[in-house]
Amino acid sequence: MSAWSDCDEEIVAAFLDYVEGAVAADDRYGPVGRCKSDDESIIASRFEAFESCWLEVAVHREPPRITVGFLTGESSVEQEIENGLADLGGTLKDLLAQGFQEAGLKWNNPPIERLDETGQYAYYVTPVDLDELRDLELEEHRAKTIRMLEGYLITFGPAIELTDDEDE
Repeated sequence: MSAWSDCDEEIVAAFLDYVEGAVAADDRYGPVGRCKSDDESIIASRFEAFESCWLEVAVHREPPRITVGFLTGESSVEQEIENGLADLGGTLKDLLAQGFQEAGLKWNNPPIERLDETGQYAYYVTPVDLDELRDLELEEHRAKTIRMLEGYLITFGPAIELTDDEDE
């Protein structure tokens, strides 16, 4: 797999700068940090949501795509959040579609991928395929990403709050 070119890294950085700037004044999002996957095929912005939990916007090099989602590094937190979502009723897909709707994005059947990164992180993400990385410069992808991030916050927020309340 080839490395990111300087041009590609600039495009990704500009996209993530845009996303971070769009939610910077919203105190519902925690501090943000940038990271790369171990194989450097993914560059992401992670917003702290709770201890060992983040909302994430990631750009994947091959194939080019954006993923927006929620991740946790604690299996106990993952289970508590899944229980919290179950208590809210409906399937995760239904709840996410409702969260997207509340965020201004009509997407009745959003795909949700459940990923496990070698036992280190559990991810729930929704992918958006790109024709090429330059698509990150398009307003339609930027606006959709912001709405998706908001939708994940709306969907996972109550479960995070339930988990947070249990720890107090």
